[in-house]
Amino acid sequence: MMHDQDMAIVRALVPVAWADGVFADKEKETLEALLDAYSATESERKSIHDYAAEKRTIDDIDLQELSADDRRVLLQHAVLLCFVDNDFNDDEQKFVTDLAARLKIPTQEGKEMIFSAAERAKRLLKLL
Repeated sequence: MMHDQDMAIVRALVPVAWADGVFADKEKETLEALLDAYSATESERKSIHDYAAEKRTIDDIDLQELSADDRRVLLQHAVLLCFVDNDFNDDEQKFVTDLAARLKIPTQEGKEMIFSAAERAKRLLKLL
C-alpha cells in the first residue's frame, strides 16, 4: 500500500506524461515501475490508470497534496519521465519549467534541479 504523498507524486506525474500530447508506452512503463517501487495495491494502480486514461494538464496537479519535499521529488521524477522516450523536447522543457513555477520552487533552484535531473537522466539512459 502506498503512502498518501507517494500516491500524490505518481498522480501528479500523469500530466507530465501527457505534456507532449501523447501518453507513450515508455511513459506508461515508467509509471508502472514507480507503482511497483511504491508497492501499489491493485486498487491504487486502477486509480492511477483510470486517472491517466484521459489527457491531464498542469492545472490538474493538486498542490495541497504535496509538501515542499514532495514537490522537489516530483520535479526530479518529471524530468526523468520526460527523458524516457530519449527526447527532452521543447514542449517538455517548457512544461517542467512551468511545473517548477507551479510547485512554487524558487526560479534559480528550479533551474538547477532541472539541469541536474536532466544530467542524471542522460547518465541513466546510457545504462539501460
